[in-house]
Amino acid sequence: MSAPLDGITVVDLTRALAGPQAGMMLGDMGARVIKVETPYGGDDTRGWGPPFLGEGDARESTYFMSCNRNKESITLDLKDPDDKALLEELVRRADVLMENFRVGVLDRLGFDVARLHELNPRLVILSVSGFGHDGPEAQRAGYDQIAQGEGGLMSVTGSDPDQPTKVGVPIADLLTGMNGAFGVVAALYERERTGRGRVIRTSLLAGVVGVHAFQGTRWTVAGEVPTMSGAHHAAIAPYGLFHTATAPVQLACGSEALWRALAGALGLDTTDPRFASNADRVRHRDDLVVGIEAVFATAPAEHWLALLDEAGVPAGKVRTIDDVYAWEQTRSQGLLIEVEHATLGALSLPGPVLRLDDNAYAGGRVDNLPPPTLGQHNESVRAWLAGD
Repeated sequence: MSAPLDGITVVDLTRALAGPQAGMMLGDMGARVIKVETPYGGDDTRGWGPPFLGEGDARESTYFMSCNRNKESITLDLKDPDDKALLEELVRRADVLMENFRVGVLDRLGFDVARLHELNPRLVILSVSGFGHDGPEAQRAGYDQIAQGEGGLMSVTGSDPDQPTKVGVPIADLLTGMNGAFGVVAALYERERTGRGRVIRTSLLAGVVGVHAFQGTRWTVAGEVPTMSGAHHAAIAPYGLFHTATAPVQLACGSEALWRALAGALGLDTTDPRFASNADRVRHRDDLVVGIEAVFATAPAEHWLALLDEAGVPAGKVRTIDDVYAWEQTRSQGLLIEVEHATLGALSLPGPVLRLDDNAYAGGRVDNLPPPTLGQHNESVRAWLAGD
């Protein structure tokens, strides 16, 4: 079976993370992604580290590797007339163009939407910004941590109101990339009916606000301003992290039946009026946590995880990153892949998140491409454009 996006060519002008994440997802599903980088150092993330691997000209950033598998790399100076002409030829051949320049920059380079669709009316354009392409703050540069703060995410993350906490990964970038890839696939599907491409716009701000979920409706519907709830769910209890005699475990009692199962397994009093309903348990969460942790303190985490599993209560440990990749369940899902890098040799990388049919591999490809070195495909892409 061919991959879902076989035959789709993506010209990726983006750098850093949101756009590259979108491009990588399209590449995972079989698209040919040609990453266009400046010849003066390439994508910003090539310099983000440590850690780096390799030495001198062969030095590669592990950050760059996280979001650039299944791509080719060419270098173009978009202020150079010859390189601009080559980009025009790429646009003519492409199905998708992705960009995350500051608002107006691509227009000034001579590649506004009208020009791009003059070159290729079927072109789908993904345009990613920090705070949106219009509105009073459209010109602001977008970086993940700024967006996490401005979008309200840090106000509900952490335990100390005086120490707003960012998520431990660049979640605004990653969400925006996912949204962008979804928009591209929707526009490609629409093009099958209309014969024309369209512009898809999204932003880091939209990525963060778009995942407010119940925290958003707490304000928009109920008029409550959400606050931090630490390692516990703001609207469900018990649902969070609890300490045992050795290590923390997590519980998720998302129904009254699960609460009763937990109480039965731990010997908790289900008739206590403080814990009669979920609303009661949320109001008295501190008392509930104290009670559960008093029981958990009598035995190690492994004992409680086994007991909770037998009782049918969702529970789990808090794994370190190295433990996650050593875990057989992770490996069984294709979430760790092996590639052969042009200069570094054999590498293990986090893998695609989707599996197709009963394929043992993840993503839409049998063979995943390693992150490219800067300009690695200059000759092959130029030969393809020349028809060689």
